[in-house]
Amino acid sequence: MTALTLCAFALALLGAGFGVWQWVSGRRALRRLERMLDRAIAGGFAEDSFDESALSALESKMARFLRGSAAAKRTADREQAAVKTLIADISHQTRTPVANLMLYASLLSESGLSPRQQALSDALSAQAEKLSFLIRALVRASRLEAGIIAPVPASNPVGPLLESAAEQFAGAARDKKIALSVIPPDGQAAFDPRWTAEALCNLVDNAVKYTPPGGQVTVSAQMLDSFCRIDVSDTGPGIPEGELGAVFDRFYRGAGTHLADGLGLGLYLAREILARQGGYVKVSSRPGEGSVFSLYLPREAKGK
Repeated sequence: MTALTLCAFALALLGAGFGVWQWVSGRRALRRLERMLDRAIAGGFAEDSFDESALSALESKMARFLRGSAAAKRTADREQAAVKTLIADISHQTRTPVANLMLYASLLSESGLSPRQQALSDALSAQAEKLSFLIRALVRASRLEAGIIAPVPASNPVGPLLESAAEQFAGAARDKKIALSVIPPDGQAAFDPRWTAEALCNLVDNAVKYTPPGGQVTVSAQMLDSFCRIDVSDTGPGIPEGELGAVFDRFYRGAGTHLADGLGLGLYLAREILARQGGYVKVSSRPGEGSVFSLYLPREAKGK
């Protein structure tokens, strides 16, 4: 065997040995990284190597990141607890004064007032009712945002949800000579009946409120592959294109809605309620052609 052949053979062995060493080192590094991640997931991560290797530097960075994340979580938990306490205090402390205000306004209206005094008493009662509604709506929205309460979706028939919502506003629709109709579907979706009814009622209330006398409001649903779409369509004035992106914002009221009763919370609450059930809300509208608000409910609850 020539010297050249021996040299080539030695180089081959050296290359193979280097490859095995690289493979073993890579496997060792991967196992160490896996242990690091396991400890991080379990919440017990701590640096256990202090050298000049890349893995030691990675451990140090991960430890700093996790310490920062833990501190941020503790701060967020404290803030959420403070919000929950504040909401509970507001709900408790305002309930009795508002109830008393409404009671005294009612008693005052029964006291043989002059026409002028009766008008003032009626205005006082109306404002007390509006204040009570505002506080309830704000507390509901805040409880949703803070996670104090949350919708619990489960499989339910959709038809009764639509019929119940329309029934609640049938009287208001008759008073305005609005044709309110329901086209219930055959099928089920995953939703929390109580909270979803509130979201749907907010849409039907708006449709009846903003549709002029003699108009039409239709509540219908369609079963899609992954969602059930509930449509609330009306023949109202419609929404300008520039306002469509803001109608679901908290307290937003369009330029043409200021004369109607409302606080700008109904659509916001509907969006929040649907989002917490894996669904969403959309709107399609053109000025002078009415609007269609659509609730998308998952056909099946998550995890099924």
